[in-house]
Amino acid sequence: MTDAARTILDQALSLTDDERLRLAEALFDSLPADAQEQIDRAWREEVQRRMNEVRRGEVELESWDEVRRAGREALTR
Repeated sequence: MTDAARTILDQALSLTDDERLRLAEALFDSLPADAQEQIDRAWREEVQRRMNEVRRGEVELESWDEVRRAGREALTR
């Protein structure tokens, strides 16, 4: 990530939840249509891969509270 992008990200993280959601939607919507198709396909494949790992017992699931806490902790490092 460039310094400019990091600065923008840091500023975006200080926005309210609603403002961050609107910003994320605007950025997502700004991608070209073919990029959106590639993103959708990649996400479908990733979801399928993860579901298969869960079904085979290869991963340990975590609660949303734990995931959120870890994510916030990682962002403050």
